[in-house]
Amino acid sequence: MKTWPIQDAKARFSEFLEACIAEGPQMVTKRGAEAAVLVPVEQWRRLQSAARPTLKQLLLSDDGRAEALTPPRRVVRRRTPVALG
Repeated sequence: MKTWPIQDAKARFSEFLEACIAEGPQMVTKRGAEAAVLVPVEQWRRLQSAARPTLKQLLLSDDGRAEALTPPRRVVRRRTPVALG
């Protein structure tokens, strides 16, 4: 993955974009620290479809997703009662 300082990415955006399409993800740094990554749209869509929602997203969503939060129930074997006496 090639790294681009933010000044170069801004000044040569067309080249930056073409490198992303041809070579894959491109890293952008701001003051030497990693700040962002530009990825091709196909890879972005693949990542988005594979992503699972976070607990926060599930709790804040309008859809009822109780089945996603509830673990499956186990089958419990019951003991036969023993007569006292």
